[in-house]
Amino acid sequence: MISILIPTYNYKIVALVSEVHKQFSEIKAAFEIRVYEDGSSHFLEENTNIQELKNVVYKQFSENKGRTATRNLLANDASYDWLLFLDADVLPKNSDFIATYLKAVEINDDPVIFGGITYVLEAPEKSKRLRWVYGKEREAKFPSERRKNPFYIISQNLLIQKEVFLQCNTLHGNHYGLDLFFSYQLKRLGYSVAHIDNPIIHLGLENSEDFLKKSLRAIDTLIDLENKGMMERDFTSLQKAYLSFKKKKILNGAYQLGGRFKKKIERQLCSSNPNLRLFDLYRLHYYFEKKSHA
Repeated sequence: MISILIPTYNYKIVALVSEVHKQFSEIKAAFEIRVYEDGSSHFLEENTNIQELKNVVYKQFSENKGRTATRNLLANDASYDWLLFLDADVLPKNSDFIATYLKAVEINDDPVIFGGITYVLEAPEKSKRLRWVYGKEREAKFPSERRKNPFYIISQNLLIQKEVFLQCNTLHGNHYGLDLFFSYQLKRLGYSVAHIDNPIIHLGLENSEDFLKKSLRAIDTLIDLENKGMMERDFTSLQKAYLSFKKKKILNGAYQLGGRFKKKIERQLCSSNPNLRLFDLYRLHYYFEKKSHA
């Protein structure tokens, strides 16, 4: 009934696969688990052990094609019509994680079901604090709150019909930040999204410097999509903030403020108590700068 699809890159996958396999085995539902190594060079020997589990397909690829392209390969190879995408660095929060998704398929007509994301309560070390704070404040939301913006989904924990996924996942390059484009595709093509309370715990936190770099790479992707006419210019909160500041004629002031204190903002964001308002200003400054030179 469901294909569990996990792209992985240099991450230990045994705990996640074992837990999902255990839950499926207990409810005796038809399933397969596909894990594809996307050019990994670490943990290969350990991860190979998952092949001993029934209904698990494990493949190693030498080339790093990126998560989006690997997901597309997984989807095309999948045996079932429902696909559950999980990132390698997550674990189900609850022991009825799989049963909850199976029930959701029975009672919902929506072709997309998003279970949500959560984070551990204890703060990580200082070097990873920004990613943790951002996740807790911006990503870990109850279904009632997510339904206010239903097309904002995160593909770390996503159940979707195979046909719908392949129709929406049309960019296969090694870009960062393509969840936004995928969300936009769902909206553009008119697919409904059900939001339920069935979270995974996101464990693999980047350090703050890497997260800042990835955030800017996501903006590069966004602007590229805008310029190619593949994304509306008011779909994301960043785009809406830019247009609002521009309309109020305070965009230049925000840009100058962000530029003048850029290094101080970076230091603050890499501190033990990062301020997400400064993070928003940091991203807005970069977006304005890139659009000015586009």
